[in-house]
Amino acid sequence: MAKDLKISYLLDFYGDMLTEKQREVIDAYYNQDLSLAEIAGEWDITRQGVRDAIKRAEQQLAEMEERLGLARRFQEIQGALAAICDCALNIQEYNAQNGQVPEIDENAAVILEKAEEIAGES
Repeated sequence: MAKDLKISYLLDFYGDMLTEKQREVIDAYYNQDLSLAEIAGEWDITRQGVRDAIKRAEQQLAEMEERLGLARRFQEIQGALAAICDCALNIQEYNAQNGQVPEIDENAAVILEKAEEIAGES
């Protein structure tokens, strides 16, 4: 069974919506890198039972992302914040090369600070 690392990412967003057993099994498989046989031995279920639990959990995580889009939205916000920071740094650099207007530097610094605050909250 090939591992889709996106599932591990979705588990961070939606893991609490799975049952405890699903969450533990999928965490063991994706995050702890245990094999199906190792998980089956630890939880005293068949290897096929582990595989079925993982497949059901993967499907639920994918459906939650399809409906809610939290992981996609988080990535979009992170990308936008990186672009904002890059632009603010470019403004500061351009300002330094062309007259060094203090208000421009101060505003660019505020933009960077606020973007970093938002990124820290995400």
